[in-house]
This record gives sequence, C-alpha cells and structure tokens, in this order.
Amino acid sequence: MPDVTTKVTELPESRVRVDAEVPAAEVERRLQQTAKALGRDMRVPGFRKGKVPPPVVIRRVGREAILDEAVRDSLATWYVGALDAAGIHPVGDPEVNLGELPGEGQPLTFSIEIGVRPPAKLGQYKGLEVGRREPEVPGERIDQELEALRERLARLESVERPAESGDFVVMDYAGSIDGEPFEGGEGTDQMIELGSGRLIPGFEEQLTGAQTGQERTVTVSFPDDYGAEHLAGREASFAVKVKDVKAKLLPELDDDFASEAAGFDTLDELREDIRSKLAEADERAIEEEFREAVVDAAAAEATIDLPEALVDARARELFDRLVRTLERQGISKDAYLRISDKTEDQLIAEARPEAERALRREAALAAVVEAEQIEPSESDVLKALEHEAVHHQQTTPEKLRKRLADQGRLDDVIEDLASRQAVDLLVAEAKPITVEQAKARDKLWTPGKDREEGSGQLWTPGS
Repeated sequence: MPDVTTKVTELPESRVRVDAEVPAAEVERRLQQTAKALGRDMRVPGFRKGKVPPPVVIRRVGREAILDEAVRDSLATWYVGALDAAGIHPVGDPEVNLGELPGEGQPLTFSIEIGVRPPAKLGQYKGLEVGRREPEVPGERIDQELEALRERLARLESVERPAESGDFVVMDYAGSIDGEPFEGGEGTDQMIELGSGRLIPGFEEQLTGAQTGQERTVTVSFPDDYGAEHLAGREASFAVKVKDVKAKLLPELDDDFASEAAGFDTLDELREDIRSKLAEADERAIEEEFREAVVDAAAAEATIDLPEALVDARARELFDRLVRTLERQGISKDAYLRISDKTEDQLIAEARPEAERALRREAALAAVVEAEQIEPSESDVLKALEHEAVHHQQTTPEKLRKRLADQGRLDDVIEDLASRQAVDLLVAEAKPITVEQAKARDKLWTPGKDREEGSGQLWTPGS
C-alpha cells in the first residue's frame, strides 16, 4: 500500500475528517507510470512505436494533463491507504475533496469525510445469562424428509385416462399471435407437469382433462412484465397435440424402500438415521443462534451512540451488497425491485433494524477485543487461511498471507479473526438458561427499560 500520511479530526454524529497527504515521490512514480502507458500508443519521430520515454510524453502532452489522469487512476488506492493509515472503520459513502494538483516535487493532498463505527463503553459482558433452546426433531420433519426421498425415487408411467393435476403431459405445440407464428413459440416432445405453475398462467389448466392423441387449442395472455418485450401483454394461441400422459408413481414406504433409498434393512432404521442427521443440523443451528444472542446481549449492556444517519448509511450498504450478489446471479436491480414490488427506499428502510443490530455488534466486539487485549497469533492467522488457500487460491496459507499483506488486506483478516475470538470468549463465559426461563424473566425486565440493582440479564435467540 502507498505511504499515505493522515490526520484525523472527529466530527459530530460519529463522523470524521481524514486529511491525507501522498508523498511527492509517490505522485511522481504514478506520473511516470501513466506517461509510460501513454507512450506505448504514441508515434513520435525518432522513436519506435511503443518506445517513447516518459519525459518526451510529458513534454508533448503536458505535465498537468498526465498528472490529472494519474491522480484519477490512483485516487481509489490512495483512499484505501488513507483509511488504513488512519485506522478507522468506515460506514457509508465518503465525501472526498481533492486539493489542487501539486507542482513538481510537491505532495498531493485530499480530505475524506465519512461515518465511522461508533465506540462502545462496555457494561457487563461476562457471565451473561442467555436463553438456549434444546434440539427438537418433530415427527413431521422426518415425514417431510421421507416424502422428499419418495419424490426422488418416483417413476413416471403412461396412463390411459384424462390428465390430472400432478400428471406429466408430453406434447408438441405451435404458438401464434394474430394468426402469425412468433419466435420461440414452437416445441416438440416437451414434457410439463400440470399444476407446477411453470408455464404462462392458464396454459396448464387448459390441458387438464386432455388424453393421449388429443389436440387442443390453448389461449393465454402473456404477463405485462414478460421477459420478451415483443410478447408482453399480448394474447397468443397454441395448437397443442398431446402425445402422452404420464402419472407419477411414488414407492411404498416399507423396508424395500429403505433398502433402495439408503441401504438400510428396515424403514425404522432409515427413520432413525434421518432423525439423527436432523438433530445434528439443529444442534449446529442452536449453537449459531446462541452465539448471536450472546453478542446481542453484550451489545445491549454496552453504551453505544448510534446516530440515525449512520444507521441509514449501513442500511444502504446492506442493500447495495444484496444488489451486487443478485447481479452476480444474473438478476438486475430493476428486476429485483419488480419482483419484490417495493421501492429502493422501502427496502433500505426495511434493512435498518439489521443495520442497527450489525453496528451495535461490531462496536461491542471491538470494545471486547480492546478490553481483553485479543491479538491473534501467527499460527491463528495461518490456520484461518487454510481453507481459502487450499480450496480457492490453490496455494499455501503462508503464500496467501504474504499476498494479502502486499495488497494491504491482511489487517482486515486479523481484525475479523480477533472479532471471532472475542465471540468465542463471550460464549465461553455466558450462562445458558432455558427458553422457558428466559420468557418468564422477560416479563420482569425488557432490554432498554430501567431495572433494579442486581436484576439479571435476559436474552433469547433472535430477540
């Protein structure tokens, strides 16, 4: 990371101003890099193409123009370097003010105003009483798993009767609008499940009662928000020929099924295996719930000032993060807004409770890390990097650690690890109580209300 020096000034509402200075040598290095890149595409008499030296490029193009481009290309890197040097944890979008372009041999200055994670004054954080539920596997859950197994082993068999909901129909079809065929409107040997709701509304319903060999005309209207704009909102007719009607036959729930589905001798053995696996999964869920509840309890005991603007900024971050995740899955922001039938502002407002909860947790854990002087060891860091190194980066933890350090990202890894160790400490010190005890005591004290000296703390998972 570049050697950026900073001065931090605290502002109201959990904001800071960071005045940053980039050394003249770093500015000159970036200037030369930009000039060298421009020289690769320049033609200058006396020099081969791509071999124009930076000083010549600077004289011909002008130092200020090249410096302006170099600053634009480098500002994001200098911004990250400034935040790292200042040791702050930003929340929300920054306001960046760039000073005048520096003269030769002069440093570059800029300032950042941004929200920061608020400090927390810890209250009690050890020995907190937190509700923890017992694992439970209802019989219905086992039945659901068995039904899912039956579905996977189901077979289709042709039937000589009218098609019913849940049957599969094999068909050829040809669609037209105003008597004219349209692109994508034809198909042969297509199999659909009646009642699945996967086709245009009304299509499947009009095939109910159809028999093998029968021809039908199906008339539907494409939804107004249909993906193909030339079809959206239009009425279409489909000439359908039913080639086969197949019924789904589920295997009987007996010992033979247990053997075929999972290799057990009896159905009772299969049910017990399912129950055991569901119990293990529930234990893991309970542990995660308990860890979250313990952190929430410690955060509730702490004094944390959370300005509304800071919560709004984090809610915006959560929304933007969701949008980026959806876009990687091929879902645009506009499409998501249509699906959710909500505006961007509504979704951000809905994210505020989670944003506030996250900020309180982060502030409390940072205070615990400081109070307990938690410092992950080198072996802790390498162990934490093992999975990423082997399974994703295809390297060693040591090499990945060096790469992260060179990129200025190792401190984030260490901080995240310290937070996890802080959670481990809180959980180890917490006193689990039953959910029933928690509910009973909740009637005596609710977080945020005054309580008498010596009264206990009550937290339940998900509260």
